[in-house]
Amino acid sequence: MSRVAWVTGASSGLGAAVALKLADDGWTVIVSARRAEALQTVADRRPGKIHALPLDVTDRVAVADAVGRIESGHGPLDLALLNAGTHVPMRAVDFSADTVRRLMEVNVMGTANGLEAVLPRFLERRGGIIGIVASVAGYRGLPTASAYAASKAALIAMAEALKPELTAAGVGLKLINPGFVRTPLTDRNDFPMPFLMEVDAAAEALVRGLETGGFEIVFPRRMKWAMKILRALPYCPYFKITRRML
Repeated sequence: MSRVAWVTGASSGLGAAVALKLADDGWTVIVSARRAEALQTVADRRPGKIHALPLDVTDRVAVADAVGRIESGHGPLDLALLNAGTHVPMRAVDFSADTVRRLMEVNVMGTANGLEAVLPRFLERRGGIIGIVASVAGYRGLPTASAYAASKAALIAMAEALKPELTAAGVGLKLINPGFVRTPLTDRNDFPMPFLMEVDAAAEALVRGLETGGFEIVFPRRMKWAMKILRALPYCPYFKITRRML
């Protein structure tokens, strides 16, 4: 029987690329996002293998209903990839609580709604894999990313907190921290993006990481080590580096 995957934020970018890769690997893939037309375009690229299920991940009731519909129509989920997210660059002079609230609602609460919907099912079956897509931007605060980095740091901490319990219960949990990947979101950035990765290569790295036993999936590797070094630096040298990013 085909394995069943649910991918959120799959109307474009990394989510769409991962859905296509999973379908090519023999999975039955249900893709969700708010943009129904764009989502259907992704599904049409793999007819019969990818199925569109339009959804706003910030709607808690709708997310729970969607998971029920997926399992009643396609069978128990083997993988839930909670990838939906957004990014709005924000400089200090443009700081907006509304922007922070929007990113927290989509990036953090959208993921939390997905977790609430799938966890009881996975825990009851003592199986399945959950992928939480955060970002290396969650390692430390970077210029213009005060809202985005805060939301991704919250996801990293959430995944770290859940990991021991889920492992004991037989449920797999993967923390996915991409670096810069060429997508419509990174197209908004107005600064040089080191080690920029093409989306198909990023999708390949993500799917390959799901098949390993490790907790964290990070790509590209050069970005991984650069950010991990930054995370370990004391504040004085760290701020000297980030000031040069302005």
